[in-house]
Amino acid sequence: MTYKLQLIDVTKSFGTLEVCKGISFDVKKGELVCMIGSSGSGKSTLLRCINLLEAVDGGRILLDGHDITDPDLDPQPIRRRIGIVFQSFNLFPHMNVMENVMLAPRRVHRTPKAELLAETTALFERFGLADRMTHYPDQLSGGQQQRVAIIRALAMKPEIMLFDEVTSALDPELVGEVLDVLRKLKSEGMTIILATHEMGFAREAADKICFLDQGIIVESGPPEQLFTNPKQARTREFLSRVM
Repeated sequence: MTYKLQLIDVTKSFGTLEVCKGISFDVKKGELVCMIGSSGSGKSTLLRCINLLEAVDGGRILLDGHDITDPDLDPQPIRRRIGIVFQSFNLFPHMNVMENVMLAPRRVHRTPKAELLAETTALFERFGLADRMTHYPDQLSGGQQQRVAIIRALAMKPEIMLFDEVTSALDPELVGEVLDVLRKLKSEGMTIILATHEMGFAREAADKICFLDQGIIVESGPPEQLFTNPKQARTREFLSRVM
C-alpha cells in the first residue's frame, strides 16, 4: 500500500522534556486523520515536526516514500507541499485579507498578479468570503479570520493540510463555520491531519483517530471502533471525561 505520509518512531525533546516518544502512524492520500488527547500530549509538536518547523530528534517522516527529516534537505519546498494552520490566525493587521492571502504566493511562486488575483478570488468565493476580500482582519469575526488563514494556506497549493486546534480560540457559535471548511476540503480529496478537541467532528468526519497521551499513541483506529469500543483503559478514561 502506498502512503502519502508515514511517521516512523518519531521522537522530539525540548531539553529534558521528551514530548514525542517514538510516534508512528500512516496517512493515505485523501484521508482525514484526527489526533485527540489532552493539552500537552504532543499533538502540536508532532504537527510542527511534520511541517519541518521543528527538527525531529529521532525517527523518520516519509512524504511519498521520501525521507523529509534528512538534515541536509532544504525544508522550504517541503513546507510548500505541507500547509499548516494554527489556532491563532496570524494575519497581518495592516493588510486587507486579500493582500494577506496573496503575499506568499507572489513572493514564493512568483505567480503573475492577474493569475494570482483570479485564483485568490476563486478561493474566497469557494469558502463564502467573496464579499470580505477588501476587509481588514479586525473587521472580521474570529470564524471569518480563521477561514482566511485556511485560504492563505491553500493559496500555496499544498498536498497535505495540517490543522492545530483551529477552533480552540473561537466562540462556540463560530466553530461550525470552520468545521464546515474542513468537511469541504475532505470532500474535495485533501489529505488532512487535524489536532482537535471537537470530538463530535472527529467521530463524524475522520477516517482514523489517534489518541495521544504523554507523547505516545495509546490507541488508534476507525472512529466507530475507538469511540464505541476503545481497547485501552487510558482511552476509556479520556473519552469519559470529554464526551
